[in-house]
Amino acid sequence: MRVVCVYRDDQDYSRAVNEWLENVRRQTGREIETIDPDRDPAFCETYDVVEYPSILAIGERGEVRAFWRGKDLPLINEVLYYMI
Repeated sequence: MRVVCVYRDDQDYSRAVNEWLENVRRQTGREIETIDPDRDPAFCETYDVVEYPSILAIGERGEVRAFWRGKDLPLINEVLYYMI
């Protein structure tokens, strides 16, 4: 399963997202893929991502298994479930 974080690195929420991503890496030893919506608008269109930051858990066939939106980031355990 693929977990992706879509966000812009120059926004007011960017620091919180970067800290969250670092905590995920430190606690789990795994990295979450990041996508800048300005560099990959097709991804955002495909998965209907219109709010940032957004975190998606995508299944092997491309289906969205879980979706978190907005500045309230999910618990690491919630996301880790989809990374196993």
